[in-house]
Amino acid sequence: MASKKGKAERRSTSLESETVPVSATNFMEFFGLGGGALPTVNIETALKVPAVQAAVSFLSRTLATLPLYVYRTGERGPVRLGGKLAVVLEENPNDEMDTSKFRRFFWEQVFTGGRGLAWIERKGAGVEALWPIDPGSCSIRRRGGRLFYSFEGREYPATDVIDIPYMLKRNLVQHRGPIAMAEKAIQLALAMNDYASNFFAGGGVPPLALEGPMPANDKAMQRAREDIKRAVKAARDDQLPLIQLPVGYKLTQVGYDPAKGQMTEARLYQVQEIARAYQIPPNFLQDLSRATFSNVEQNDLYLVKHLVSQWATALEGEMNLKIFGRMNTRRYVRHNLDGLMRGDFKSRLEALATGVNSALLTPNEGREIEGRPRDPNPAADQLYIQGATVAIGTSANGTNAMGENGDPPLNHPAADTERQVTDDTETEAG
Repeated sequence: MASKKGKAERRSTSLESETVPVSATNFMEFFGLGGGALPTVNIETALKVPAVQAAVSFLSRTLATLPLYVYRTGERGPVRLGGKLAVVLEENPNDEMDTSKFRRFFWEQVFTGGRGLAWIERKGAGVEALWPIDPGSCSIRRRGGRLFYSFEGREYPATDVIDIPYMLKRNLVQHRGPIAMAEKAIQLALAMNDYASNFFAGGGVPPLALEGPMPANDKAMQRAREDIKRAVKAARDDQLPLIQLPVGYKLTQVGYDPAKGQMTEARLYQVQEIARAYQIPPNFLQDLSRATFSNVEQNDLYLVKHLVSQWATALEGEMNLKIFGRMNTRRYVRHNLDGLMRGDFKSRLEALATGVNSALLTPNEGREIEGRPRDPNPAADQLYIQGATVAIGTSANGTNAMGENGDPPLNHPAADTERQVTDDTETEAG
């Protein structure tokens, strides 16, 4: 008797049907809601989110296309180097990649997994090539206070590996990646993508519940469910605004439709969250919801000052240290951030004209920046400055341009107007 009473109490407190329990694996899928867990986030799944893909592609391609030059400090200033080292660093790092492809892969690893690695192949004291290393197949260990990189059965010292981590952990060996740190934001974006695709795959019909006299067994329930699915599919295929239901049954919506659930606003906010994780202005991820002419222009400056220049400096420092050595002070590599202006023809020419007119560039140097041939005229190799630019307190011919108390100097000849008045006075007197 007690066992029957306990069994009845368990039935009375349960909300499940014995034929279709809520814990069934396909219960949530029937309503188009998926499982209870958020999608798993890794590099491959994260790149399926358009905002993540756009952020990684934008940053890696921008940094990969920046001109990178090798210089030597000379007596009169920096001098660009040539030879094999310049070819390896500026044009073709190895036999399989040019510099754009090599650096694009390198930065893609930084902005996905969180670390970019490259091996420096040396021959004697010279650099033969740079080879990319897959960070997922490389193990990094600290032994005797030194870092060592194990890859494909070989071990490389830190002095032969270019290593740019997104963010180092406290042990200075392991790292953090942007995708791993933004896991929750990316999970939410993936979940909304799945929900939206399932919603529109069902003809734009939100999850529905059928109300009415339910069948008594699971097979009858299965048949009823299939009937409803066929009715919805037929209405969608025939473009009918109505669904024919048996007498005594009605459909009610389960949960919220995308409009009431603010699906559009939520997906837009996730774009902003992902932009925030990568520190990219949202307009570079095609989010122009709050863009104006002035703030977009300021975002361009922000991008160069606070993002591109920082990563460019990190790579320059790592290359200078690993390629030229710690105590080297004569040779170095440097990005030309002016390369970002390559698509703005008008601003680029105005900047070159300003440089030539202010004696910062010779005309031939300006032509070289634009990739144009040098002018054979010797005057094109001289510096020029506007004639009105003179030292303070002097005139254009170098004489003192000011007398006492701000008056003209005593030896200053009379102006034409003063001379004319004097001449007229003398004429009248005569």
